[in-house]
Amino acid sequence: MSEPASISAGIAARYASAIFEIAKEESNLDSLESSVDDLSNALSESEDLRSLISSPMISRSEQGAAIAAIADKMELADVMRKGLALMAQKRRLFVLPQLLTALREKLAENRGEVTAEVTSAVALSKTQSEKLAAMLRDSAGKDVSLKTTVDEALIGGMIVKLGSTMIDTSIRSKLASLQNAMKEVG
Repeated sequence: MSEPASISAGIAARYASAIFEIAKEESNLDSLESSVDDLSNALSESEDLRSLISSPMISRSEQGAAIAAIADKMELADVMRKGLALMAQKRRLFVLPQLLTALREKLAENRGEVTAEVTSAVALSKTQSEKLAAMLRDSAGKDVSLKTTVDEALIGGMIVKLGSTMIDTSIRSKLASLQNAMKEVG
């Protein structure tokens, strides 16, 4: 991880821990999770919001007012509103995507879940997803939620990342391995 990305992740982790702990103390985790989902969707759909959080041309007060208006309009959890206001005041809104990821991880961990990232050559059917989740649950000993993406460049198979473990059964990696073996022989 590059140094700036590492710094951003560290900043986001500290804010996420504080927001999560306050929401947990207030027994408000469901509202926090709803806010995280809503904010993630807004961030992925709105170029203006992405510009707001990352532009150095927007002043602290303008960022603070804009993020407060967005939080009110979206009816975000109070702890999230206060966290966003503090982040705007400290010019830390640029870590919002990492903050949302860290909060998702903390919420899942609190529920006893882990998230597996699955990249497949074609979209998995509901049955395939359920079978894969069951196999991973047996392996991990925890409930597993799947975050799936499709990458046609894999040709076939899939790549599964669960925590620090990665299993690559893609045809692309097998072909690359075969190509390396042939280079060593010739």
